[in-house]
Amino acid sequence: MVAIETKSDKPVDVQSGKLLIRLAESEAEVKASQSLRYEVFCEEMAAKPSVEMVRLRREFDSYDGYCDHLLVFDGERGEGAEAVVGTYRLLRREPAAKLGHFYTSSEYDIGPLLSYPGQILELGRSCVHRDYRTRSIMQLLWRGIAEYVFHHDIAVMFGCASLPDVEPSRLALPLSFLYHHCLAPPELRPRALSERYVDMNLMPKDSVDTKDALRALPPLIKGYLRLGGFVGDGAVVDAEFGTTDVCIVVKTDLVTEKYYRHYSRDDAVVGEASC
Repeated sequence: MVAIETKSDKPVDVQSGKLLIRLAESEAEVKASQSLRYEVFCEEMAAKPSVEMVRLRREFDSYDGYCDHLLVFDGERGEGAEAVVGTYRLLRREPAAKLGHFYTSSEYDIGPLLSYPGQILELGRSCVHRDYRTRSIMQLLWRGIAEYVFHHDIAVMFGCASLPDVEPSRLALPLSFLYHHCLAPPELRPRALSERYVDMNLMPKDSVDTKDALRALPPLIKGYLRLGGFVGDGAVVDAEFGTTDVCIVVKTDLVTEKYYRHYSRDDAVVGEASC
């Protein structure tokens, strides 16, 4: 069992042993999240940084100033920015309206989501330091997202999630599984922009081995599916990040009862999430 303590009435403020998860509270902490993103996306993975990103060793874009940045801190590494070991970027409807669009709209027509009544939340730029990629860290990140969802009364979460390859034919099994088994209902279904649309129906349904397909999916996408998530119509190749993206949609009233039991504010102790 992992003891988790909700510390205050902030949108997110949770302690688990030496780890703390909350929103960034300073420019230095936002920059720390960008530095972690640079390390993971640009140095470990295939993202192509700009000259300015290389100079500053931070991965950033115009969306950062409009987002909340969910951060995991390890108290043994210090205090504040130097202790950041995990991050998620969160963008709600109102800040996105000020910016003019969501990040996902650069890849997908998200009209059905924009038309949905209530609060919507875009999730993105999720990453964890290489030394902290454990189940407990992901559990804590999801606890933080749950706190944020409850605080802002989020109805729908969505965002682009990546498979690590730019050749969809090599991803035929997981993409076909998502197409045949996980398409969002029409009233919530984003569609890849026509100029970027990649058909996910690459294998007949009866040729898709579910167990093999699930093994081929990245852990983050499997995590969304366990929460009752769906995918949009079509994949998108993101050459800048060296990935093939799908659009994830999670309607929060469809999230399993177990998720709420594990992550509601009323729970003082949270068990290991079963996967």
